[in-house]
Amino acid sequence: MIPLHTSGEERSASVALLPVGSHEQHGPYLPLATDTVIACLVAAEIARSHAVRTLPPVTISCSQEHAGWPGTVSVSAATLISIVRDVADSLRSAGVPKLVLVNGHGGNYVLGNVVQEAGGDMALFPVADDWEDARRAAGLATTGDSDMHAGELETSILLHARPDLVREGYENGDHLADDRRHLLTAGMAPYTASGVVGRPSLASARKGRDVLAHLVGSFGRCLAVLEQ
Repeated sequence: MIPLHTSGEERSASVALLPVGSHEQHGPYLPLATDTVIACLVAAEIARSHAVRTLPPVTISCSQEHAGWPGTVSVSAATLISIVRDVADSLRSAGVPKLVLVNGHGGNYVLGNVVQEAGGDMALFPVADDWEDARRAAGLATTGDSDMHAGELETSILLHARPDLVREGYENGDHLADDRRHLLTAGMAPYTASGVVGRPSLASARKGRDVLAHLVGSFGRCLAVLEQ
């Protein structure tokens, strides 16, 4: 997942991909690194079809809402902002002016502000609409609102690309909590005992494959806007 060599095409690319994941609980059957794995998978699949430079991932980000579960580790929003801006500055000095943040963790709200402030030199991918389009294209039964953590989407992607990371238990791990209006204040704990909010029982490797394929296709539009 971490690029060890850079091809000539990558060295000449004007756009870099920075996967941004997290280190947080994902229920009893998915690993702490789920968001990082998914961000890296999306970036790797994009790089197969587009001339971009891939970077090592940011593996710890803003997971404060999951602090009630052992294993979760977070950095502050200010730290994440600094990391992203430092990476962008370093790339720019090396002749790579554009940066795409391939975000795997929905709690990294601050990344949207960083991109807005970059004046057209950064993009965030996938955004919520990209995920919803991919869900529909792949035939997922749930939406992002209901299936927001360790559910059908994330479990499907790992069943497809990294089945070795999926433990038993997802088949009966469903838990829904659609009204989470106090999530930012109270965290996840009031809404789920298991850490799951979604329907992992509906996951399949085929759905995960089709989600990734659709994201790769939709990335072309993001790239076109960034390169204008």
